[in-house]
Amino acid sequence: MNQFAIAIHGGAGTILKKDITSSQEAAYIKGLEEALQAGYAILEKGGTALAAITAATLSLEDCSLFNAGKGSVFTKTGTHEMDAAIMDGKTLGAGAVAGVNSVKNPVELAIAIMQKSEHVLLSGDGALQFAIQQGLKIEDETYFFSQFRYDQWQLVKNEDTVALDHNIHVEKKFGTVGAVACDAFGNLAAATSTGGMTNKNYNRIGDTPIIGAGTYANNQTCAISCTGHGELFLKAVAAYDVSCLMEYKGMTLQEAMEMVTLNKLVKINGEGGMVGADAKGNTALVFNSEGMYRAMQNSKGEKQIAIYR
Repeated sequence: MNQFAIAIHGGAGTILKKDITSSQEAAYIKGLEEALQAGYAILEKGGTALAAITAATLSLEDCSLFNAGKGSVFTKTGTHEMDAAIMDGKTLGAGAVAGVNSVKNPVELAIAIMQKSEHVLLSGDGALQFAIQQGLKIEDETYFFSQFRYDQWQLVKNEDTVALDHNIHVEKKFGTVGAVACDAFGNLAAATSTGGMTNKNYNRIGDTPIIGAGTYANNQTCAISCTGHGELFLKAVAAYDVSCLMEYKGMTLQEAMEMVTLNKLVKINGEGGMVGADAKGNTALVFNSEGMYRAMQNSKGEKQIAIYR
């Protein structure tokens, strides 16, 4: 039996301890703990990496603290546009959705696209129609409303700028959630989900739903889920670059993730981070920002839940 492991994230950025109350910190830790346990419990019972990352990502999407699913931020027009992606490292099967609204759990739509369509990426109204056709849970706008997100949007809605998740005067956080896992059979999988940037305009899409940029999995190398300034992660093809460094340069997971996150992205001012797993059950959680909501657990008994550096 292979060592199995899971790693998750709930966003990265300028997350300073002085800006978060002890009760807020406890709430984030609880959200991460619940998602970690949802995924790890599946691996522990011999379940697949794909099932584990799905469970973990669903948990994060259902927690309003994180910018995905229920906690998604407001767009320029006061609506919600969500992106998500999933990839199976065993088959290289992938599914992704961009700019969709009303779908309670975008990661489930990404799975449906991977398993029940001939496509990889669907967007907008077409993606919503496919979700309805597949019987996925649809919610009205009130489900996605939170006073916290609304207040954020009010601060910038009359400006011609986008804002990164959370209070823009205090905290610069890239709100995305994601999970990677290696199961007992050595199979890898990755998932990422986001509500994007507060006040985003023109149906902006970041790296999350782009296979190879924000999400990637291949049993021969790694599973990666990114969180950061999407435009820069897109330009860097960040997730796939980690895989390439492992495949062609023979780097370890940790070495490859550090090369991309702490070197290549830094050179182009790409702030953020990523979580990764390899087929031996190793995990890595690397970021170049002040903090990253993150957690990991493996069958060796190692476990970590953290926010700051």
